[in-house]
Amino acid sequence: MSPSISRAQFGLPLVIDRAAAEPLSVQLADQLRTAMRDGRLRAGERLSSSRALAGELGVSRTVVTAAYEQLYAEGWLDGRHGSGTFVADVHADRSTAEVSGRRRTVPAGPASAVPADRIPGAPADQVPRSPAGPERAAPAMIDLRPGAPWVGDLDTPAWRRAWRLAATAPPVPRPDPHGLPRLRAELAGYMRRGRGVGCPAERVLVTRGATNGLDLLAATVLRPGDPVGVEEPGYSDARSVLAARGARVVPCPVDEHGLIVDALPSDLRLIYTTPSHQYPLGGVLPVPRRQALLAWARRTGALVVEDDYDSEFRYDVAPLPALYGLDPEVVVYLGTTSKTLTRDVGVGWLVARPDLIEEITVRRERLGDSTAVMPQEAVCILLERGDLDRHVRRMRAEYARRRAVVVELMDGLVLRGETAGLHLVVELSERLAGQVVRDAADHGVRLDSLARHYAGPVGISGLVIGYSAARLPALRTGCSLVRESLPRAARAT
Repeated sequence: MSPSISRAQFGLPLVIDRAAAEPLSVQLADQLRTAMRDGRLRAGERLSSSRALAGELGVSRTVVTAAYEQLYAEGWLDGRHGSGTFVADVHADRSTAEVSGRRRTVPAGPASAVPADRIPGAPADQVPRSPAGPERAAPAMIDLRPGAPWVGDLDTPAWRRAWRLAATAPPVPRPDPHGLPRLRAELAGYMRRGRGVGCPAERVLVTRGATNGLDLLAATVLRPGDPVGVEEPGYSDARSVLAARGARVVPCPVDEHGLIVDALPSDLRLIYTTPSHQYPLGGVLPVPRRQALLAWARRTGALVVEDDYDSEFRYDVAPLPALYGLDPEVVVYLGTTSKTLTRDVGVGWLVARPDLIEEITVRRERLGDSTAVMPQEAVCILLERGDLDRHVRRMRAEYARRRAVVVELMDGLVLRGETAGLHLVVELSERLAGQVVRDAADHGVRLDSLARHYAGPVGISGLVIGYSAARLPALRTGCSLVRESLPRAARAT
């Protein structure tokens, strides 16, 4: 059978050879990648739709889609919602920043220690380099710390429509402390679809975020001096919230799989855990440990507080169902829109057994705590119209691309937690990690270290690299600068 040839891509011949051993999608991706590398396909040019190109080549649409997805993951392509697929600017070595109301060009920093051919499409003379001399403007910092989502794709018709419609809702003289009934019902459906959590709307309390939910729970069930467990290393905000409510915070060790259940003290009033993607190490609590944790909670009378951190974003296999679904009587489930949308929305949820929901609600009213109605309306509209589900699917693909870039540029280093979430860990000695953080900051990159997430002595040490907040070219540049920091930092230690 003769090869299929298409000349639709700007006159570019694309050859699909069904007799070759190489899969058709790999053949197509290789040819498009080569054309983008040598400049025959230029940044900003729009590619044919997968349907159109499949028809021209005489292959299934799945072949073209698989090729496009691979190139997305490698950073060669950009998708613009509702506009199509475009060649990414892989040679970009500058970013812009708004400083004092003025737009300025920011040098991307010194050359990476990674060979130029490891940065997709970057020839040696286009590897980012640092400004020389005091006459250059100071560079804007590239922020690779974890915890913030990418918000560049939020300015969509669906987003604007949701807030416009939310603004038309009449004022409520006394908002329901449980949250809007419509939103509670929509959240129940959202958790059932995405997390395998089956619960009636009556078990859902709308909060201002996961931390607010933890605070309301602590204010309701804890007494001064009560021992509570927090993973070590773990989420420092959770430690702060519980300590502020008078609890005695007990660090509970984790390993590469998550919480070590056998090491839990028997006198804890509650244990705060992130079983879907342990923060910050990234482990996923396996089923036997989940069962052991629930048995421990039943035996000791403790509550298990499940912060379903980063659960929507997994890149290897489907996520395990939420812990709450295994035993709703002893688990309190915390969720938030801060990672799927933005922190500014200020909407989260707490799911618990009915009697606990009512106790928390009474306590909440006494504290004068509430969730703003307009953001609740907006999130409800996004859920009712299916826009939030679609946004999560788009962002899962976007974060997979970013993760692939970081994994590629960190090749050869020991990584943890790279199969899910919005960050990964690069293992380094504690001393070297601290020096890299300082050196990277001197060269325009903000980093986080694992040491900051320990309450006591540091065990596993290294860097925590968030890949969600920065633009993709800045992410690529920032990771290259981190690689360059390593030999300098090693010499300085």
